[in-house]
Parts: sequence; C-alpha cells; structure tokens
Amino acid sequence: MSTKTNKVTLQRIFEETFNKGNLKAADDLIAKTWVYHGAEGMEMKGPEGFKQFVSMYRTAFPDLKITVDDMIAEGDKVATVGTVQGTFKGVMMGIPPTGKRCSSKIIAISRFKGGKEAEVLEIFDRLDMFQQLGIIPPMGPPKK
Repeated sequence: MSTKTNKVTLQRIFEETFNKGNLKAADDLIAKTWVYHGAEGMEMKGPEGFKQFVSMYRTAFPDLKITVDDMIAEGDKVATVGTVQGTFKGVMMGIPPTGKRCSSKIIAISRFKGGKEAEVLEIFDRLDMFQQLGIIPPMGPPKK
C-alpha cells in the first residue's frame, strides 16, 4: 500500500473507532496480527485487543476526541502527533472519574501490512493527563 493510503487508513482509525466509537470499523482497519506497545508496558493483541483498548478509553472519556496534528509516512510506517481530549466520566484502570477535562499530546508510530494497521508503538504523557484530571498532584513549587 502507498504511504498516502496508510495515512488515510490511520485517520479513519482515529475518527471511526476512537472519536465515534464504531468498533466494527476495526475489522476493516486492524490486522489480525495487530500488536499495541504502550509506554507503560501494556501490550494488547489482535482486533479484539484493539477493541478493548478503545472501549477502555471511551468508557472513561465518553466525549473522547483525537485530533491529528501531524502525520509523516515512509515505507510501511506512519508517525502521528496528535492531541487527545476528553472529560473523565467513567472508571479507568480502577481509577474513579473526577469529572475533569484534559488535553494531552500523543505520539504513535504505526506499521501497516496489507492495508491494515499491524503494530503501533504509542507514547502518551499519562502523567500530564493524570495531573490535569486531579489524580496526581502537580509537581514542582506551588503556583502563585
């Protein structure tokens, strides 16, 4: 597949699954051999693992919105810089909701095979997100 096709597919993944919650779209966009590598060591596999990942975030943030700020593609890989926004209204990883809104940056490097996303390495500033949500206090001297 071309780099342009891979970028369009990745844009669809963000829009259809994360932003709209259409998990059926994953069957057309995610490879059966899909692997997710998260910064905190979380690893998920296959379309069902992808659906669980999306469901976890959409349950915690029903108004989840991922905006693509930049995409660079070469060969079978696409690097994405984006902004993730949402209001913490549901339990996530055992953490009760705070009702607070957050906006954090994400970097993802996706590998494609046969027109589908086959692997993704995600770097997401969860510390920033947890601080915005009031789960972890801000670090450094108090603001005046």
